[in-house]
Amino acid sequence: MGETTTPEDHSGHDAARGSARGRRVGSRRRRRITLLAIGGLAVLLAWNTVAVRTETADASGEQIVRLPGGDIHVVQDGPPGAHTVVLLHGLGGSTAWWDPVLPALRNLHVVRVDLLGHGGSAKPADGYSVADQARRVGAVLDRLGVRNATVVGHSTGGTVATSLAEQRRDLVAAITLIDTGPQMDRFLGDSVAGRLVTAPVVGELIWRLRTDGTIRSALSTAFTREVQIPDQIIADVRRMTYRSLDATDEASTAYLDERPMPDRLAVLGLPALVIFGAQDRRWQPNSAQDYRRDLNARIEILDGVGHTPMIEAPDTTGALLHDFADETTPR
Repeated sequence: MGETTTPEDHSGHDAARGSARGRRVGSRRRRRITLLAIGGLAVLLAWNTVAVRTETADASGEQIVRLPGGDIHVVQDGPPGAHTVVLLHGLGGSTAWWDPVLPALRNLHVVRVDLLGHGGSAKPADGYSVADQARRVGAVLDRLGVRNATVVGHSTGGTVATSLAEQRRDLVAAITLIDTGPQMDRFLGDSVAGRLVTAPVVGELIWRLRTDGTIRSALSTAFTREVQIPDQIIADVRRMTYRSLDATDEASTAYLDERPMPDRLAVLGLPALVIFGAQDRRWQPNSAQDYRRDLNARIEILDGVGHTPMIEAPDTTGALLHDFADETTPR
């Protein structure tokens, strides 16, 4: 006898087939939803990248020098008739980074400049090459009537100071570099947060969501000693645009790759002071010795200090800056 099926058997098979079809339909639906979510996220990330990279901002502050291509914020301290010391901050910095050394320079005319894209200066879409930054600083000094200044640059600011001397010998009587790496193969690296900020797409997202904690983490390798990072420094980083940060970083790298700093200084033949923290966490500390190729350079290594001597050791750094400015003042 052949097998017979009962209505209950058919019902069971139909239910099983229906259940399988339901699972397949459910699986396809979930895949579609997942793909739509991924696609939507990709669109949002792409939009964020474009929006963050095209953001600009106008200059603000008590003294603004109006210049084509971007206005510059300037702070002046000390007697106007005294010898001028020009202070240029590094990447992500501002005039606030120099506050701790001002007492040591009180009898000098101190001009602090926010580089384009930083602090209170304008933050346009372009104009961030080292040569452009230096030309803009030169234009500011022209407006202020400054000549034969001692120009000081910290880190990336040192490349701008050097480029200014290359372009305008009438403005620069002497030059000081503070923890300015001699060339890129001496770079140790950045903090994890700092590296992520420059990563494509991810960097723009982190920038959009940045908090004070994120900024403090990114700045961690700038210091070796335990120091209190002033709130003003954090605020100045927060009001930067992503484009101004990223483009300035790329420009500094390009400048160092083009020609090592010690070779540039040697060609200039200017009196030079190189200050380096012995425990710099961004540049190989012994890379300061590379500057001995410039016979006009005096090198000062600060023990127990990292990448930012003017905040980590302000009294010592201020005294070095003051004495060098006094020694190199045109008589």
